[in-house]
Amino acid sequence: MIKQSVRINKKAGLYAKPVNQLVQTASEFNADIYLIYNDRRVNVKSVLGILSLAIPNQSEVTIEASGEDEKEALKNIIHFLES
Repeated sequence: MIKQSVRINKKAGLYAKPVNQLVQTASEFNADIYLIYNDRRVNVKSVLGILSLAIPNQSEVTIEASGEDEKEALKNIIHFLES
């Protein structure tokens, strides 16, 4: 398992369209991927889970990945959140 903190760089934070794109990105990997924000941990492959966190722009979150392609998954998720 690997983890890394990242600052969200999405104009409106993580809402609707960016969440859907994030879930699509995460679904390309076999690894289990979680997003941790304010002591809550949700599966990054769950639209409702991420939306329930209501994460605003410039928030710091932690991404946690475990599985055969965890490094590639973490790299891609972080790239998405920072761009």
